[in-house]
Amino acid sequence: MPRAIWNGAVIAESDDTVVVEGYTYFPRDSVHAELLAPSDHTSACPWKGQASYHTVVVDGQRNADAAWEYRDPKPAAAAVRDRIAFWRGVRVEP
Repeated sequence: MPRAIWNGAVIAESDDTVVVEGYTYFPRDSVHAELLAPSDHTSACPWKGQASYHTVVVDGQRNADAAWEYRDPKPAAAAVRDRIAFWRGVRVEP
């Protein structure tokens, strides 16, 4: 079962993942929301839309903007709706 791990903690775990451009998107309800803090950072993708970011927080350590989601993706990226992906040192295991 794929899972996202950072600083020794499992942040997300699910058999229902979607891989887009090499990033694994986990269903929102499979992510431990208590390990995410809001971020003001956003970015834009021409075909996916506007991304919103979260800071991953484990044992008081913060990994700024290490998670993101497309809350209202463009139609071509509908597969990532209600899903969160990770980077910046968050390891995704198969």
